[in-house]
Amino acid sequence: MAFGALIIGDEILSGRRNDKHLTKLIELLGVRGLKLAWARYAGDDRIRLTETLRQTFASGDVVFSFGGIGATPDDHTRQAAAAALGVESVLHPEAEAEIRARFGAETTPERLQMGVFPLGSRIIPNPYNRIPGFAIHDHWFVPGFPQMAWPMVEWVLDTHYAHLHHAEDYVEQSITVWDAYEGQLIDLMRQVTEEFPDATLFSLPTLAAAGQRRSLELGMKGPAARVAEAMARIKAELQRRGYPWEARD
Repeated sequence: MAFGALIIGDEILSGRRNDKHLTKLIELLGVRGLKLAWARYAGDDRIRLTETLRQTFASGDVVFSFGGIGATPDDHTRQAAAAALGVESVLHPEAEAEIRARFGAETTPERLQMGVFPLGSRIIPNPYNRIPGFAIHDHWFVPGFPQMAWPMVEWVLDTHYAHLHHAEDYVEQSITVWDAYEGQLIDLMRQVTEEFPDATLFSLPTLAAAGQRRSLELGMKGPAARVAEAMARIKAELQRRGYPWEARD
């Protein structure tokens, strides 16, 4: 089962706000032995957003969508989700109860709009202010505010996907190789890739500034036993060639 991220908001695309959700979602998945397969950004254009959601619904992936579920005129995520699925939007009874519990006598029709979701949705509890998110077809829609969104995502992962935590035999290991260019190690990379087809090699060079020592991160990802075997092969060959290396955290 693949996990994806959809991060919504004109403020992200214009640079008025910096996205923090992508890094945090990778972290929340990682501590549970899960990984992110893809990420997309979208603005607050309802037509484009509807088409984007049609594509992500069709993927069959688990998708965390951040932003655009408020009740102001520039929030279109709830309506776009309903349009993408071809269903009507209705006031969810549990969402209505949460909103009324939050605002009491100050509950207004405008505030209740925050509980209008595509027909067939479930709510996602919001421990911050009780205004829920919603879920439908393995898409989990949460607010754009990190203080609200991240605890909601954790609740989803631990409540609905606990059976997937650490279920896959997958690790990543890497080392820092000093004083080497990628081009000097391409033959080694090819050899390791051929010898370990069930794991994946990665190389991340650093562009050293003047006076700084040249380095690159070299590693493997995949089944734990195969990664360990491949890394031992890499380290031994680096030592034979005279390239110093050190372990990474």
